[in-house]
Amino acid sequence: MNAYSENAGRRVALLLIAGSGVVTIAKGMSLTFLALRLQADFGLSPASIGALIGAGPLLGAIVSPFAGMVSDRIGRKCVLTAALFMAGLALAGLGLAQTIAAFALAHIVSAVAAAVYEPVARALMSDAAPAHLRLKVFSWRYLAINAGWAIGPLIGVWVGAAYATLFVIAGVMHAAFALVLLFAVPETRSVQAIGSERDAPSTAGWRNLMAAMRDRRLVFFVVGGTLMLAVHGQWSVTLSQYLNAGFADGVTLFAVLVSTNAATVLITSTPARFVIERIGALRALSLGCLLFLIGEIGFAASSDAEMLIASMVLFTIGEVLVVPSEYMLVDGISDAGNRGTYFGAHSLSSFGNFLGPLIGGLALGTVGGAGMFLLFAVLSAASALMFAIGQSMPPPRPQAVRAETAGSDAVSGDLLRLGQPA
Repeated sequence: MNAYSENAGRRVALLLIAGSGVVTIAKGMSLTFLALRLQADFGLSPASIGALIGAGPLLGAIVSPFAGMVSDRIGRKCVLTAALFMAGLALAGLGLAQTIAAFALAHIVSAVAAAVYEPVARALMSDAAPAHLRLKVFSWRYLAINAGWAIGPLIGVWVGAAYATLFVIAGVMHAAFALVLLFAVPETRSVQAIGSERDAPSTAGWRNLMAAMRDRRLVFFVVGGTLMLAVHGQWSVTLSQYLNAGFADGVTLFAVLVSTNAATVLITSTPARFVIERIGALRALSLGCLLFLIGEIGFAASSDAEMLIASMVLFTIGEVLVVPSEYMLVDGISDAGNRGTYFGAHSLSSFGNFLGPLIGGLALGTVGGAGMFLLFAVLSAASALMFAIGQSMPPPRPQAVRAETAGSDAVSGDLLRLGQPA
Protein backbone atom coordinates (compact mmCIF):
# COMPACT_ATOMS: atom_id res chain seq x y z
CA MET A 1 0.00 0.00 0.00
CA ASN A 2 1.40 3.44 -0.96
CA ALA A 3 2.67 5.63 1.86
CA TYR A 4 1.18 8.77 0.26
CA SER A 5 -2.06 9.70 -1.42
CA GLU A 6 -1.76 9.79 -5.21
CA ASN A 7 -1.67 13.59 -5.44
CA ALA A 8 0.81 13.97 -2.58
CA GLY A 9 2.92 11.15 -4.02
CA ARG A 10 3.08 12.84 -7.40
CA ARG A 11 4.25 16.10 -5.78
CA VAL A 12 6.94 14.35 -3.74
CA ALA A 13 8.16 12.39 -6.78
CA LEU A 14 8.36 15.55 -8.93
CA LEU A 15 10.22 17.34 -6.15
CA LEU A 16 12.75 14.50 -5.96
CA ILE A 17 13.19 14.55 -9.73
CA ALA A 18 13.81 18.31 -9.78
CA GLY A 19 16.06 18.09 -6.73
CA SER A 20 18.12 15.32 -8.31
CA GLY A 21 18.71 17.58 -11.30
CA VAL A 22 19.79 20.49 -9.08
CA VAL A 23 22.08 18.30 -6.97
CA THR A 24 23.67 16.83 -10.12
CA ILE A 25 24.28 20.28 -11.59
CA ALA A 26 26.05 21.15 -8.34
CA LYS A 27 28.18 18.01 -8.56
CA GLY A 28 28.89 18.51 -12.26
CA MET A 29 30.21 22.04 -11.84
CA SER A 30 32.47 21.07 -8.94
CA LEU A 31 33.34 17.35 -8.70
CA THR A 32 34.03 17.11 -12.45
CA PHE A 33 37.14 19.18 -11.80
CA LEU A 34 38.22 17.42 -8.63
CA ALA A 35 41.34 15.96 -10.23
CA LEU A 36 42.32 19.36 -11.65
CA ARG A 37 42.13 20.95 -8.22
CA LEU A 38 44.19 18.16 -6.69
CA GLN A 39 46.80 18.53 -9.40
CA ALA A 40 46.90 22.33 -9.49
CA ASP A 41 46.66 23.12 -5.77
CA PHE A 42 48.34 20.09 -4.18
CA GLY A 43 50.61 18.76 -6.93
CA LEU A 44 49.53 15.13 -6.57
CA SER A 45 50.58 12.48 -9.09
CA PRO A 46 47.95 10.74 -11.26
CA ALA A 47 48.28 7.55 -9.17
CA SER A 48 47.74 9.45 -5.92
CA ILE A 49 44.77 11.33 -7.38
CA GLY A 50 43.17 8.04 -8.48
CA ALA A 51 43.66 6.45 -5.07
CA LEU A 52 42.20 9.44 -3.22
CA ILE A 53 39.20 9.83 -5.51
CA GLY A 54 38.48 6.09 -5.48
CA ALA A 55 38.53 5.83 -1.69
CA GLY A 56 35.28 7.78 -1.28
CA PRO A 57 33.00 5.62 -3.45
CA LEU A 58 34.53 2.48 -1.96
CA LEU A 59 33.59 3.56 1.57
CA GLY A 60 30.21 4.73 0.31
CA ALA A 61 29.45 1.26 -1.06
CA ILE A 62 30.03 -0.15 2.42
CA VAL A 63 27.85 2.43 4.18
CA SER A 64 24.87 2.60 1.81
CA PRO A 65 23.10 -0.64 2.92
CA PHE A 66 22.93 0.66 6.48
CA ALA A 67 21.46 3.96 5.24
CA GLY A 68 18.54 2.10 3.68
CA MET A 69 18.01 0.09 6.84
CA VAL A 70 17.99 3.22 9.00
CA SER A 71 15.55 4.97 6.66
CA ASP A 72 13.10 2.07 7.06
CA ARG A 73 13.22 2.63 10.83
CA ILE A 74 13.35 6.41 11.34
CA GLY A 75 11.94 7.70 8.05
CA ARG A 76 13.32 8.66 4.64
CA LYS A 77 13.09 12.44 5.06
CA CYS A 78 15.29 12.51 8.14
CA VAL A 79 18.05 10.48 6.48
CA LEU A 80 17.86 12.42 3.21
CA THR A 81 18.07 15.86 4.80
CA ALA A 82 20.97 14.79 7.02
CA ALA A 83 22.83 13.35 4.00
CA LEU A 84 22.27 16.50 1.94
CA PHE A 85 23.45 18.79 4.74
CA MET A 86 26.57 16.66 5.23
CA ALA A 87 27.24 16.67 1.48
CA GLY A 88 26.83 20.45 1.41
CA LEU A 89 29.32 20.95 4.23
CA ALA A 90 31.76 18.52 2.62
CA LEU A 91 31.59 20.24 -0.78
CA ALA A 92 32.24 23.59 0.83
CA GLY A 93 35.15 21.94 2.65
CA LEU A 94 36.57 20.76 -0.66
CA GLY A 95 36.64 24.34 -1.85
CA LEU A 96 38.11 25.80 1.33
CA ALA A 97 40.60 23.02 2.22
CA GLN A 98 44.21 24.18 2.43
CA THR A 99 45.84 20.83 3.25
CA ILE A 100 45.65 17.46 1.56
CA ALA A 101 44.42 15.85 4.80
CA ALA A 102 41.48 18.28 5.05
CA PHE A 103 40.72 17.79 1.37
CA ALA A 104 40.78 13.98 1.69
CA LEU A 105 38.46 14.09 4.73
CA ALA A 106 35.99 16.39 2.94
CA HIS A 107 36.02 14.17 -0.16
CA ILE A 108 35.34 11.02 1.84
CA VAL A 109 32.46 12.68 3.72
CA SER A 110 31.03 13.95 0.42
CA ALA A 111 31.21 10.50 -1.21
CA VAL A 112 29.68 8.74 1.80
CA ALA A 113 26.87 11.31 2.00
CA ALA A 114 26.14 10.76 -1.70
CA ALA A 115 26.09 6.99 -1.15
CA VAL A 116 23.56 7.48 1.66
CA TYR A 117 21.42 9.88 -0.39
CA GLU A 118 21.04 7.74 -3.54
CA PRO A 119 19.34 4.55 -2.25
CA VAL A 120 17.14 6.46 0.21
CA ALA A 121 16.03 8.89 -2.52
CA ARG A 122 15.09 5.95 -4.75
CA ALA A 123 13.22 4.29 -1.89
CA LEU A 124 11.31 7.51 -1.13
CA MET A 125 10.43 7.81 -4.81
CA SER A 126 9.03 4.27 -4.75
CA ASP A 127 7.11 5.12 -1.56
CA ALA A 128 5.64 8.27 -3.08
CA ALA A 129 4.92 7.42 -6.71
CA PRO A 130 1.77 5.45 -7.53
CA ALA A 131 2.66 1.97 -8.78
CA HIS A 132 1.56 2.71 -12.35
CA LEU A 133 3.88 5.74 -12.50
CA ARG A 134 7.04 4.30 -10.95
CA LEU A 135 8.77 3.41 -14.20
CA LYS A 136 7.98 6.88 -15.53
CA VAL A 137 9.36 8.73 -12.49
CA PHE A 138 12.50 6.56 -12.38
CA SER A 139 13.04 7.36 -16.06
CA TRP A 140 12.45 11.08 -15.49
CA ARG A 141 14.83 11.10 -12.54
CA TYR A 142 17.52 9.45 -14.66
CA LEU A 143 16.90 12.05 -17.38
CA ALA A 144 17.18 14.90 -14.86
CA ILE A 145 20.46 13.47 -13.52
CA ASN A 146 21.95 13.24 -17.01
CA ALA A 147 20.78 16.75 -17.84
CA GLY A 148 22.53 17.91 -14.68
CA TRP A 149 25.77 16.25 -15.72
CA ALA A 150 25.48 17.95 -19.12
CA ILE A 151 24.83 21.42 -17.66
CA GLY A 152 27.04 21.38 -14.57
CA PRO A 153 30.45 20.98 -16.26
CA LEU A 154 29.59 23.76 -18.73
CA ILE A 155 28.95 26.10 -15.79
CA GLY A 156 32.25 25.00 -14.29
CA VAL A 157 34.14 25.73 -17.50
CA TRP A 158 32.43 29.11 -17.85
CA VAL A 159 33.23 30.16 -14.26
CA GLY A 160 36.69 28.59 -14.25
CA ALA A 161 37.53 24.92 -13.79
CA ALA A 162 38.67 23.96 -10.29
CA TYR A 163 37.74 27.42 -8.98
CA ALA A 164 37.31 26.95 -5.23
CA THR A 165 34.13 29.05 -5.04
CA LEU A 166 32.36 26.50 -7.26
CA PHE A 167 32.59 23.94 -4.48
CA VAL A 168 31.13 26.38 -1.96
CA ILE A 169 28.23 27.22 -4.31
CA ALA A 170 27.62 23.50 -4.86
CA GLY A 171 27.49 23.01 -1.08
CA VAL A 172 24.93 25.79 -0.73
CA MET A 173 22.78 24.18 -3.45
CA HIS A 174 22.78 20.88 -1.53
CA ALA A 175 21.83 22.61 1.71
CA ALA A 176 19.03 24.52 -0.05
CA PHE A 177 17.53 21.29 -1.40
CA ALA A 178 17.77 19.76 2.08
CA LEU A 179 15.71 22.65 3.49
CA VAL A 180 13.10 22.23 0.74
CA LEU A 181 12.78 18.52 1.55
CA LEU A 182 12.60 19.24 5.27
CA PHE A 183 9.63 21.60 4.94
CA ALA A 184 7.87 20.32 1.81
CA VAL A 185 7.85 16.52 2.23
CA PRO A 186 5.50 15.03 4.83
CA GLU A 187 7.07 12.29 6.93
CA THR A 188 5.29 8.96 6.63
CA ARG A 189 6.36 5.52 7.73
CA SER A 190 5.02 2.21 6.61
CA VAL A 191 2.83 0.07 8.82
CA GLN A 192 5.33 -2.78 8.49
CA ALA A 193 8.26 -0.65 9.61
CA ILE A 194 6.41 0.75 12.60
CA GLY A 195 5.22 -2.72 13.61
CA SER A 196 8.71 -4.15 13.38
CA GLU A 197 10.12 -1.35 15.51
CA ARG A 198 7.43 -1.81 18.15
CA ASP A 199 7.98 -5.55 18.27
CA ALA A 200 11.78 -5.49 18.49
CA PRO A 201 13.19 -1.98 18.54
CA SER A 202 16.82 -2.98 18.95
CA THR A 203 16.96 -5.79 16.39
CA ALA A 204 14.26 -5.22 13.77
CA GLY A 205 16.49 -3.17 11.46
CA TRP A 206 19.33 -5.68 11.58
CA ARG A 207 16.89 -8.57 11.10
CA ASN A 208 15.43 -6.84 8.04
CA LEU A 209 18.91 -6.29 6.58
CA MET A 210 19.92 -9.90 7.17
CA ALA A 211 16.60 -11.08 5.72
CA ALA A 212 17.21 -8.93 2.64
CA MET A 213 20.67 -10.41 2.14
CA ARG A 214 19.17 -13.92 2.46
CA ASP A 215 16.95 -13.12 -0.51
CA ARG A 216 18.86 -14.81 -3.32
CA ARG A 217 17.10 -12.66 -5.89
CA LEU A 218 18.64 -9.55 -4.33
CA VAL A 219 22.08 -11.17 -4.08
CA PHE A 220 22.08 -11.93 -7.81
CA PHE A 221 20.83 -8.40 -8.55
CA VAL A 222 23.72 -6.98 -6.50
CA VAL A 223 26.28 -9.10 -8.37
CA GLY A 224 24.70 -8.23 -11.72
CA GLY A 225 24.52 -4.54 -10.82
CA THR A 226 28.20 -4.55 -9.79
CA LEU A 227 29.26 -6.03 -13.13
CA MET A 228 27.00 -3.64 -15.01
CA LEU A 229 28.33 -0.57 -13.17
CA ALA A 230 31.87 -1.74 -13.89
CA VAL A 231 30.94 -1.42 -17.57
CA HIS A 232 29.01 1.85 -17.67
CA GLY A 233 29.44 3.59 -14.31
CA GLN A 234 32.87 5.10 -14.95
CA TRP A 235 33.29 4.56 -18.68
CA SER A 236 34.89 7.98 -19.15
CA VAL A 237 37.92 7.05 -17.01
CA THR A 238 39.20 4.23 -19.20
CA LEU A 239 37.91 5.56 -22.54
CA SER A 240 39.67 8.91 -22.06
CA GLN A 241 43.00 7.17 -21.41
CA TYR A 242 42.56 4.92 -24.44
CA LEU A 243 41.71 7.81 -26.79
CA ASN A 244 44.45 10.07 -25.46
CA ALA A 245 47.08 7.40 -26.09
CA GLY A 246 45.77 5.91 -29.34
CA PHE A 247 44.42 8.82 -31.41
CA ALA A 248 46.08 11.95 -32.71
CA ASP A 249 43.51 14.34 -31.22
CA GLY A 250 42.23 12.07 -28.48
CA VAL A 251 41.18 14.81 -26.03
CA THR A 252 38.94 16.52 -28.59
CA LEU A 253 37.51 13.18 -29.69
CA PHE A 254 36.77 12.30 -26.09
CA ALA A 255 34.87 15.59 -25.66
CA VAL A 256 32.82 14.76 -28.76
CA LEU A 257 31.95 11.33 -27.34
CA VAL A 258 30.91 12.85 -23.98
CA SER A 259 28.59 15.23 -25.84
CA THR A 260 27.28 12.32 -27.91
CA ASN A 261 26.51 10.42 -24.72
CA ALA A 262 24.61 13.36 -23.18
CA ALA A 263 22.64 14.08 -26.36
CA THR A 264 21.71 10.42 -26.83
CA VAL A 265 20.42 10.20 -23.26
CA LEU A 266 18.21 13.26 -23.73
CA ILE A 267 16.83 12.02 -27.06
CA THR A 268 16.22 8.37 -26.20
CA SER A 269 15.03 8.45 -22.58
CA THR A 270 11.33 8.69 -23.43
CA PRO A 271 11.37 6.04 -26.20
CA ALA A 272 13.37 3.76 -23.89
CA ARG A 273 10.69 4.09 -21.21
CA PHE A 274 8.03 2.98 -23.71
CA VAL A 275 10.20 -0.03 -24.62
CA ILE A 276 10.54 -0.99 -20.93
CA GLU A 277 6.79 -0.67 -20.43
CA ARG A 278 6.10 -2.86 -23.45
CA ILE A 279 8.62 -5.69 -23.00
CA GLY A 280 9.18 -5.60 -19.22
CA ALA A 281 12.10 -4.62 -17.03
CA LEU A 282 14.13 -7.85 -17.33
CA ARG A 283 13.94 -8.05 -21.11
CA ALA A 284 14.75 -4.34 -21.41
CA LEU A 285 17.75 -4.77 -19.11
CA SER A 286 18.95 -7.77 -21.15
CA LEU A 287 18.56 -5.73 -24.34
CA GLY A 288 20.54 -2.91 -22.75
CA CYS A 289 23.34 -5.31 -21.78
CA LEU A 290 23.38 -6.62 -25.37
CA LEU A 291 23.81 -3.04 -26.62
CA PHE A 292 26.64 -2.59 -24.10
CA LEU A 293 28.29 -5.69 -25.56
CA ILE A 294 27.89 -4.47 -29.16
CA GLY A 295 29.10 -0.99 -28.20
CA GLU A 296 32.23 -2.34 -26.47
CA ILE A 297 33.05 -4.53 -29.48
CA GLY A 298 32.52 -1.44 -31.63
CA PHE A 299 34.99 0.55 -29.51
CA ALA A 300 37.53 -2.26 -29.87
CA ALA A 301 37.13 -2.35 -33.67
CA SER A 302 36.88 1.42 -34.25
CA SER A 303 39.62 3.11 -36.24
CA ASP A 304 38.01 6.49 -36.84
CA ALA A 305 35.73 9.03 -35.17
CA GLU A 306 32.60 7.94 -37.02
CA MET A 307 32.82 4.35 -35.76
CA LEU A 308 33.50 5.55 -32.21
CA ILE A 309 30.48 7.87 -32.29
CA ALA A 310 28.22 5.09 -33.62
CA SER A 311 29.47 2.75 -30.89
CA MET A 312 28.85 5.41 -28.26
CA VAL A 313 25.25 5.87 -29.45
CA LEU A 314 24.59 2.12 -29.06
CA PHE A 315 26.35 2.03 -25.69
CA THR A 316 24.31 4.98 -24.41
CA ILE A 317 20.98 3.52 -25.53
CA GLY A 318 21.93 0.45 -23.52
CA GLU A 319 22.61 2.68 -20.52
CA VAL A 320 19.22 4.38 -20.86
CA LEU A 321 17.52 0.97 -20.87
CA VAL A 322 19.37 -0.68 -17.98
CA VAL A 323 19.29 2.06 -15.33
CA PRO A 324 15.49 2.43 -14.82
CA SER A 325 15.00 -1.30 -15.50
CA GLU A 326 17.38 -2.21 -12.70
CA TYR A 327 15.54 0.05 -10.24
CA MET A 328 12.21 -1.47 -11.30
CA LEU A 329 13.52 -5.00 -10.71
CA VAL A 330 14.67 -4.12 -7.19
CA ASP A 331 11.38 -2.34 -6.51
CA GLY A 332 9.52 -5.44 -7.67
CA ILE A 333 11.07 -7.74 -5.05
CA SER A 334 10.63 -5.31 -2.13
CA ASP A 335 7.62 -3.98 -0.27
CA ALA A 336 6.72 -0.88 1.72
CA GLY A 337 8.24 -2.25 4.92
CA ASN A 338 11.69 -3.13 3.56
CA ARG A 339 12.11 -0.98 0.45
CA GLY A 340 14.82 1.21 1.96
CA THR A 341 16.69 -1.87 3.16
CA TYR A 342 16.51 -3.51 -0.28
CA PHE A 343 17.59 -0.40 -2.17
CA GLY A 344 20.34 0.16 0.39
CA ALA A 345 21.59 -3.43 0.10
CA HIS A 346 21.44 -3.18 -3.68
CA SER A 347 23.69 -0.11 -3.48
CA LEU A 348 26.53 -2.49 -2.65
CA SER A 349 26.67 -2.75 -6.44
CA SER A 350 28.24 0.73 -6.48
CA PHE A 351 31.47 -1.17 -5.85
CA GLY A 352 31.40 -1.46 -9.64
CA ASN A 353 32.30 2.25 -9.83
CA PHE A 354 35.62 1.30 -8.21
CA LEU A 355 36.00 -2.05 -9.97
CA GLY A 356 35.52 -0.71 -13.53
CA PRO A 357 38.41 1.79 -13.57
CA LEU A 358 40.62 -0.67 -11.69
CA ILE A 359 40.27 -3.67 -14.00
CA GLY A 360 39.96 -1.41 -17.05
CA GLY A 361 43.26 0.28 -16.24
CA LEU A 362 44.96 -3.06 -15.61
CA ALA A 363 43.61 -4.48 -18.88
CA LEU A 364 44.56 -1.36 -20.84
CA GLY A 365 48.13 -1.61 -19.57
CA THR A 366 48.52 -5.35 -20.18
CA VAL A 367 46.41 -6.37 -23.19
CA GLY A 368 45.68 -2.99 -24.77
CA GLY A 369 42.48 -1.15 -25.63
CA ALA A 370 40.91 -3.94 -27.72
CA GLY A 371 41.40 -6.45 -24.91
CA MET A 372 39.97 -4.02 -22.37
CA PHE A 373 36.81 -3.42 -24.41
CA LEU A 374 36.32 -7.14 -25.02
CA LEU A 375 36.63 -7.74 -21.26
CA PHE A 376 33.87 -5.19 -20.65
CA ALA A 377 31.76 -6.91 -23.33
CA VAL A 378 32.06 -10.19 -21.39
CA LEU A 379 31.09 -8.41 -18.16
CA SER A 380 27.97 -7.04 -19.91
CA ALA A 381 26.83 -10.53 -20.85
CA ALA A 382 27.58 -11.85 -17.36
CA SER A 383 25.54 -9.04 -15.82
CA ALA A 384 22.45 -9.89 -17.87
CA LEU A 385 22.84 -13.54 -16.85
CA MET A 386 22.99 -12.63 -13.14
CA PHE A 387 19.78 -10.60 -13.36
CA ALA A 388 18.00 -13.35 -15.31
CA ILE A 389 18.97 -15.97 -12.70
CA GLY A 390 17.90 -13.71 -9.85
CA GLN A 391 14.54 -12.91 -11.43
CA SER A 392 13.84 -16.62 -11.99
CA MET A 393 14.27 -17.46 -8.32
CA PRO A 394 11.32 -17.70 -5.94
CA PRO A 395 10.99 -15.26 -3.03
CA PRO A 396 12.22 -16.36 0.40
CA ARG A 397 9.86 -18.82 2.08
CA PRO A 398 7.93 -17.19 4.92
CA GLN A 399 8.07 -20.43 6.87
CA ALA A 400 11.86 -20.42 6.85
CA VAL A 401 12.00 -16.80 7.97
CA ARG A 402 9.53 -17.42 10.76
CA ALA A 403 11.47 -20.49 11.90
CA GLU A 404 14.73 -18.56 12.04
CA THR A 405 13.11 -15.70 13.91
CA ALA A 406 11.43 -18.07 16.32
CA GLY A 407 14.72 -19.81 16.98
CA SER A 408 16.42 -16.52 17.72
CA ASP A 409 13.61 -15.41 20.00
CA ALA A 410 13.66 -18.73 21.83
CA VAL A 411 17.23 -18.10 22.84
CA SER A 412 16.27 -14.72 24.21
CA GLY A 413 13.17 -16.18 25.88
CA ASP A 414 10.72 -13.97 24.04
CA LEU A 415 8.68 -16.27 21.78
CA LEU A 416 5.78 -13.87 21.35
CA ARG A 417 7.67 -11.06 19.63
CA LEU A 418 8.12 -12.38 16.13
CA GLY A 419 9.14 -10.01 13.32
CA GLN A 420 7.40 -9.80 9.99
CA PRO A 421 8.83 -12.08 7.29
CA ALA A 422 10.85 -10.37 4.59
